[in-house]
Amino acid sequence: MKIAKDDIEVKMEIPGAIIRQRTDFGDASGLGKISGEYFSLSAGVDTTPLFMGLEGNLCQCPHWGYVLKGQLTTTDAHGVEETVSAKDLFYWPSGHNVKVNADAEIVMFSPQNQHTHVINHMIEKVKG
Repeated sequence: MKIAKDDIEVKMEIPGAIIRQRTDFGDASGLGKISGEYFSLSAGVDTTPLFMGLEGNLCQCPHWGYVLKGQLTTTDAHGVEETVSAKDLFYWPSGHNVKVNADAEIVMFSPQNQHTHVINHMIEKVKG
């Protein structure tokens, strides 16, 4: 199955970030259905305030993805940082925050139920 970026539903749009999510985009045994996601993120975006209130104040969903352009740094619960840049394929385990170092576009695949919960939490945080 494939889908064009512009055909992926925009779930959240705020200054500096557009989050698209395609649900029912496969199934990884043991994790349930998978969603395919395309994120456009501006330099300076920091997920830390958006994840406040989630377990450990971190995204508790694993992600597999690819950086099309830009650079991002994740920080885990122990303070360990990892930076990914354009052309990097990545896996982010549960328990992370993300900071965007340079305007970025990424494609991710995530367990649908877990990440929908996180995205819905972020939407509520933005509504404030």
